[in-house]
Amino acid sequence: MSKPEKVFKVGPVRASIFRNSIERNGKSFLLPKVVLEVRYKDALGQWKGTNSLSLNDLPKAVLALQSAYAYLLEQSKDPLEPQNT
Repeated sequence: MSKPEKVFKVGPVRASIFRNSIERNGKSFLLPKVVLEVRYKDALGQWKGTNSLSLNDLPKAVLALQSAYAYLLEQSKDPLEPQNT
């Protein structure tokens, strides 16, 4: 998996931004996607990730997603604006 463009962390919750390259009408576009994940240590002390959120994770997820949304709005008013890939 490629590295994210930007990661917003609030406690154990992460909102990671990736750009997927797509083609439309012969032009290349970078389409933003956001992946939401909660990081935790398992019983053996290994870091793991899940997409299942607890009650306490919900406000953290909201903050992380709001930050990701604000970042993407600053980057481009039109997410389908042609980009060099």
